[in-house]
Amino acid sequence: MGESGAGQRADEQAAVRVVVADDQPVIRAGLRAVLGAVERIEVVAQSPNGRVAVRDALAHRPDVLMLDLDLRELGGVATIREVLLRAPGTGVLVFSAAEDDEAVLGAVRAGARGYLLKTATHGQIVRAVEGVAAGESIFCPQVATRMTALLSRSTEPDGHPFPELTSREREVLALLADGIPNSAIARALRLAAKTVSNHISNIYGKLGVADRGEAIVLARDAGLGRATAAR
Repeated sequence: MGESGAGQRADEQAAVRVVVADDQPVIRAGLRAVLGAVERIEVVAQSPNGRVAVRDALAHRPDVLMLDLDLRELGGVATIREVLLRAPGTGVLVFSAAEDDEAVLGAVRAGARGYLLKTATHGQIVRAVEGVAAGESIFCPQVATRMTALLSRSTEPDGHPFPELTSREREVLALLADGIPNSAIARALRLAAKTVSNHISNIYGKLGVADRGEAIVLARDAGLGRATAAR
């Protein structure tokens, strides 16, 4: 179990309960200090890695899980997915130094409700925690701008539904959506079986999915594969 939060306050029923997850003790301590200074927010646990974050979220049922994406033992995206699968009422707020397309899209597709960069001010952190707890979507300006650009690219007539994938990864995903096994994909694209496996692993990571079935559903929902075209 992660480090216990401060004792219960008299106004616990009204307090926003938060679990903070980050590999770095100094970040966890800093967030606890910032959030703990606000009477209406209570940090109930601090988690040093993804697996502990899942356990803490299930044990404390917080209003908000605030986590870094670069977590040991269980990555940030996988942690988000696991927590929301088992505790769907949790609002997830990413607090990360990463602002690249892969990180942003992976977190959002996994179910994150907010995304702050680690350059955020104390006021922005408090506002984001309270907003996510209230059901709002809170994204810092840099991430919001990137999401808008990605959305614009993906909705252009000649745009691709998954701009974060390479052209080869999109080819592999389209064949996955058709239900084609790895060996046949390798033959069709004239690739080694190991190369196909590597592409599929990269696709899972970039799309924030756990397995082949989830990747196929996501691809078909985006219009890839003959099965979708036939509907």
